[in-house]
Amino acid sequence: MAEGSVSVAEVETSFKKFAVHGDTKATGKEMNGKNFAKLCKDCRIIDGKNVTATDIDIVFSKVKAKSVRVITFEQFNQALAELAPKRFKGKGQEEALQQLYGLIVGKEPANVGVTRVAKAAAVDRLTDTTKYTGSHKERFDESGKGKGKVGRQDMPDTSGYVGAYKGQGTYDDKVKEA
Repeated sequence: MAEGSVSVAEVETSFKKFAVHGDTKATGKEMNGKNFAKLCKDCRIIDGKNVTATDIDIVFSKVKAKSVRVITFEQFNQALAELAPKRFKGKGQEEALQQLYGLIVGKEPANVGVTRVAKAAAVDRLTDTTKYTGSHKERFDESGKGKGKVGRQDMPDTSGYVGAYKGQGTYDDKVKEA
């Protein structure tokens, strides 16, 4: 990137993306300390030598208001202005700030270590409806789709036929004899 080519609007876009990360109630206008630290880590502002996680926490506490737990975009810019000379030693304040902006622009929160769905052979075997036996087999049709309530409950046969009745004639004949 050429010097001075990074606009503040591009940095603000990344600020908003990190501000709403992990918080369903966030509006994107304010960022909490956890998300500020995540931005610094994901954008490689924290390098482990010049800038550490402790430095990030100290700068965040310095720029935020006393009784508030979040910072605005203006306070975010103040924090970056404090971090820039630390991150890029030997450079001027403006040049270091532009390089810091260059690290942030276009970045989004990375989802490292997010829990994924297990795709193990055991899970596939247990959820394969073609291998079900007994009463469980009756719960699914040929395509493997569940039948719903019909597959889970014994539905009574109201046809009037008595399957296990052994006798001569009909039930009415038996009742008359007795």
